[in-house]
Amino acid sequence: MRNIQNSNSGQSNKKDTQSVLLYMSSLGIVMLGVAYAGVPLYRIFCQQMGLGGVYVQEINEKKVATMKPVEDRVIKVRFEADASSRLQWNFRPLQAEVNVKPGETALAFFTARNSTDKPVVGISTYNIIPYEAGPYFNKIQCFCFEDQLLNPKEQVDLPVFFYIDPEMADDPSLENVDEILLSYIFYPSKQGFQVPAPNFLQPKNATVT
Repeated sequence: MRNIQNSNSGQSNKKDTQSVLLYMSSLGIVMLGVAYAGVPLYRIFCQQMGLGGVYVQEINEKKVATMKPVEDRVIKVRFEADASSRLQWNFRPLQAEVNVKPGETALAFFTARNSTDKPVVGISTYNIIPYEAGPYFNKIQCFCFEDQLLNPKEQVDLPVFFYIDPEMADDPSLENVDEILLSYIFYPSKQGFQVPAPNFLQPKNATVT
């Protein structure tokens, strides 16, 4: 569980300065468009900036290091965010969309704020639309399926580092897909709560309660 302490005004100013540097660094990583450079650089700057998130252990780093962008295919990735009515958080993406080629790494940010006067733990899941694109959408690091503790009135930025598998360009069922929606939803994290699986991993007749 990630525990973040409250900041005083001096620390807040320092955090604002760090945020500017953070986004400048992240922009540099996105513009690299070279997977082998993106992964280690991302790990370094996340450690230095104290960003949370979970590394996806199943990620094939050799594939990420050697994959080539599909130059004649650009996918618009749109972002949406929501919080359960049982969770009094303000949760939203910091960018509406990014354009990425299959085989490129990209970085996006979401922000979450605890609107209550008490510490609250949330946990998130995500969905991909169209769900047929889900198996090709790979997250190198994200914040889903991991408890996030926010102190009263605290706000944090949450990164998602991802790539679209270049093999998507060879899937005839997706040849006309030029837009993917990545959406997250946060729930209160309580004992016994089962986080819904992403839509593309669920049986087609499954319902989320």
